[in-house]
Amino acid sequence: MNEDLFYKCSEINDYLIDGDEPKARDLLIQLLDYVGRNNIQYFPLLNSLIREVGLYPYMDVNSSEWEDAFVYNLFRADIGLNEEKVLHREQFRLLSSLLAGKNIAVSAPTSFGKSFVIDAFIKLRKPRNVAIIVPTIALTDETRRRIYKKFANEYNIITTTDIPLAERNIFIFPQERALCYVNKIDSLDILIVDEFYKSSKDFEKERSASLIKAIIKLGQIAKQKYYLAPNITKIEDNQFTKDMEFMKMDFNTVFLKVTDYYPQIGTDTQKKGEYFLNLNRTLKGKTLIYAGSFSNITSLSNLILETSPKIDSVLLNDFSDWLGKNYDYNWNLTLLAKRGVGVHNGSLHRSLSQIQIKLFEENEGLNRLISTSSIIEGVNTSAENVIVWMTSGRGLQFSNFAYKNLIGRAGRMFKHFIGNIYVLAKRPNDTETQLAIPFPEEILGDLDKEKYEKILTREQVAKIDEHDKEMLNLVGNAYKEYKNDSILQAQDSNLLKTIAHKLSSNPEAWECLKYLNYSNPDYWDAALYKILNLQPGAWDAKYGTFVEFVKILSENWEKTIPELLQDLDDIGIGLDTFFRLERNVSFKLSSLISDVNILQKAILKSDFDLSPFISKLSSVFLPTVVYQLEEYGLPRMIAKKIQNSGLIDFEDKGLTLSAAISKFNTLNDEDIISCSKLESFEIYIYNYFKDGITQLHIPEHTRSLSSNL
Repeated sequence: MNEDLFYKCSEINDYLIDGDEPKARDLLIQLLDYVGRNNIQYFPLLNSLIREVGLYPYMDVNSSEWEDAFVYNLFRADIGLNEEKVLHREQFRLLSSLLAGKNIAVSAPTSFGKSFVIDAFIKLRKPRNVAIIVPTIALTDETRRRIYKKFANEYNIITTTDIPLAERNIFIFPQERALCYVNKIDSLDILIVDEFYKSSKDFEKERSASLIKAIIKLGQIAKQKYYLAPNITKIEDNQFTKDMEFMKMDFNTVFLKVTDYYPQIGTDTQKKGEYFLNLNRTLKGKTLIYAGSFSNITSLSNLILETSPKIDSVLLNDFSDWLGKNYDYNWNLTLLAKRGVGVHNGSLHRSLSQIQIKLFEENEGLNRLISTSSIIEGVNTSAENVIVWMTSGRGLQFSNFAYKNLIGRAGRMFKHFIGNIYVLAKRPNDTETQLAIPFPEEILGDLDKEKYEKILTREQVAKIDEHDKEMLNLVGNAYKEYKNDSILQAQDSNLLKTIAHKLSSNPEAWECLKYLNYSNPDYWDAALYKILNLQPGAWDAKYGTFVEFVKILSENWEKTIPELLQDLDDIGIGLDTFFRLERNVSFKLSSLISDVNILQKAILKSDFDLSPFISKLSSVFLPTVVYQLEEYGLPRMIAKKIQNSGLIDFEDKGLTLSAAISKFNTLNDEDIISCSKLESFEIYIYNYFKDGITQLHIPEHTRSLSSNL
């Protein structure tokens, strides 16, 4: 060991003696980065320091003293893979608490490795029913892929609402889907809520109420609860976490190196652009670029397209060509791909977001990923760098919490010891984050006062009584069944009252609803206008534009996206707007019409049922399984090629998602590829999709963590 290394080790040890472990750990991680970059062999003193700060996975057992090697082996855990993993000290502490049966709300840095703890708990405790609530579809797929590979041979993995239950189930849902299973599950062994800070309106205005509803209803049948979030200092008293132990773990596994350029840039937009272009040109390694908004994504995309050369990459050229054929040759993403740049936002087709994350992980794939807040919400990447372009602007106010969550995306255990952050905007003030979770009044009408009396105040019970009385008067006794079975989907109970009042006050005006079941879209206009008017301002377009969009979208399976865009051009809708409006059709519009359909049958005593039309909306007029498979990473245009090959009939009304996956696992991949005439990049996509539905054979282990706990 040279003198320099000894000095650095001595400095780290001094901090440990002084009781400043966080500083010691930061310095040690930087030393490990130096050792790794210079191919220096580990030495006993280094291993000893790693053990002292609790970073056991980083130890090299072959160069350590026996005491350190003993600790290394002591903290092994089976996390469902065919080899055991070593947990760091705080992962072990958290897992021990969960195995002891405690209800835990934990705040830990992004790089903490919280998923390891979930997987180890499932493997060791072997619960019968597990529910994992995640904030986005992107995170649903990421979690599903991980869980499926590890546990599909032991569990039924459920991500959509039409899969029947088995003896042992793991549910992986955004909160809205989770509610569909409330009355189908007798009990949960554990309820896991990822990114649970989104239960507060301070962090999620639109969907916090639905998350609270899921927490209430699933929490009622859960034997144990485990809620996860980053960067929370304190949880204010509330009904939803009062029986849970809050564990705040300031335990970093990577070092975040922040370079703040804002003092030099200030409000000079030209200088800011120059700094960005210089970073984009000189930075090595995978880089996330936080744009903050859709308009900023466009601005940064244009900057890159004007200044960056194309990359000589067969993979990226194939990706770009595929995007051009299947979406638009002039689309920014099509042009960016040839420059090694991708785009990540919440509106893109789900399979397209997944493909880009996959390409971002490839050595010869994407080097840059421009993103809105979608990348902050739990999507794991191995980015070495993060560029922060914007922290405030129109409708955007970046809190210190969001900032910390974002920069935590830089660096990754065993990949990048140091995450580099480059800030081009004014940093938020360094404040602590106290999580406040008030009771959302708008969900009271959906709650049973007897079932949830323990969390309700007298005033809230009175509001429930008032709401139920009014709805029973409007809807009749059928309302009791709707409420008990959680059939109605609206997040706001007041919206249901509005629908019921409008149906009751003028029944004749709603006769037009029956025309929605007509195959000719020209009959839909009147009904759609009336329905859109129930939720003004919710559609991201004028009523007339949105109605025309729905009618054109009805040919989604028959026409290609470029053909649809030609039709949509007449009403001023381009590709980016297409993504947003299609998302509104699949969720907002289908949910609203579903509630209207249920209530109109009770109030109007009608004999028509809009379920066929609702089913078409929820799958954006694609065959249901095709739409579901997009969440699994198979784009609709590849599904169409497979349909045309005759190997799988997606138009079969009896085909379920489970049956389709079974067919994919039964058929020969080479037959699917050749018969479907898949092109080069389509084969790449297909292989990625197939990997996500393929079980990993896991041999029995002889060693288990349980003996250590």
